[in-house]
Amino acid sequence: MDTDSTIPLPKTVQACRKALLGWYDAFARDLPWRVLPAARAKGQSADPYAVWLSEIMLQQTSVTAVKGYYAAFLGRWPEVEHLAAAPLEEVLSAWAGLGYYARARNLHACAQIVVDQHGGAFPQTEAELRTLPGIGEYTAAAIAAIVHDVPANVVDGNVDRVMARLHRVETPLPRAKTDLKSLAAHYVLPHRAADWPQALMDLGAIICRPKTPKCDLCPLERFCLATKTVNPADYPRRSPKAVRPERYGAAFVLCRDESVLLRRRPTKGLLGGMSEVPNSVWQAKKATNEVMMLSAPVEAVWQNMGVIRHVFTHFSLQLDVYKAVASRGYQTNEGWWAPRHALDEEALPSLMRKVLAQAGMLPK
Repeated sequence: MDTDSTIPLPKTVQACRKALLGWYDAFARDLPWRVLPAARAKGQSADPYAVWLSEIMLQQTSVTAVKGYYAAFLGRWPEVEHLAAAPLEEVLSAWAGLGYYARARNLHACAQIVVDQHGGAFPQTEAELRTLPGIGEYTAAAIAAIVHDVPANVVDGNVDRVMARLHRVETPLPRAKTDLKSLAAHYVLPHRAADWPQALMDLGAIICRPKTPKCDLCPLERFCLATKTVNPADYPRRSPKAVRPERYGAAFVLCRDESVLLRRRPTKGLLGGMSEVPNSVWQAKKATNEVMMLSAPVEAVWQNMGVIRHVFTHFSLQLDVYKAVASRGYQTNEGWWAPRHALDEEALPSLMRKVLAQAGMLPK
């Protein structure tokens, strides 16, 4: 490990724990799924369903973006039994716009397993939790610690950043992840196991921020080796990002009597199980209009409504949006006609909402 301090001294670990927990007791974020330290000290415990739901939603997604969806899900399905009994299409529709849609499918599958095989109670150990759909190493550790107060090494991007700066780790991400996790393991507490990972995550979110760390307000400043550098924000080091490739395609908005033709994407794969308008294969080179028209669902007078752009994790996409009115006698077995006024109830990912907005069927 390329760092100024491979293994933290026990007295440093103890001092860091005390300083950070003292800060957390005073400044913990009041999140809707969280039991604050004062309440936990009085014996209140976290709701397993609420913590699990929030942790799945928070994967690759900000707290700000999650809060509204979390409240909507709890309002609609207040217990895991309610979620397990819901149709998958309704869950996907409620998830629409939050992204990474495999999470919604796994969420639903996990709820059904918890109800059918565990009597509605979430497993308590990390090993058991990892057997459930959508729960990986990090999420299992987080649930075990936060819900069951089990000591666990819970490492997310915030914790990576805190450890990289605290120990001035020169190895760049993602290569440094194993080393950062090893460093974090030294700080895991045998007591207050639920509060410790949440304190670390809050420190990373509030103080030890990616671009503008508030080092003067940090409870760990005197222990932090990155503060001795010109710019602590240079840590964690990062490998150069690969260029995100471009893909191109066409989307076809076919209208009839203030309704739009939609279809369901295959269950597996990108945007699996979500609703979409008919569209072409996405390719590395942009096709001519004539070639794009070969993917149209029906012969019609297609009007080019312009181009929309969307960024996925591993590539960027440009879609030419075409719009047409179906002939009076047109019939199809592919998909269904969704009323314009009810489009918000469909399981439309952000990409398709952009397409429909470009075609004038949804507000931009």
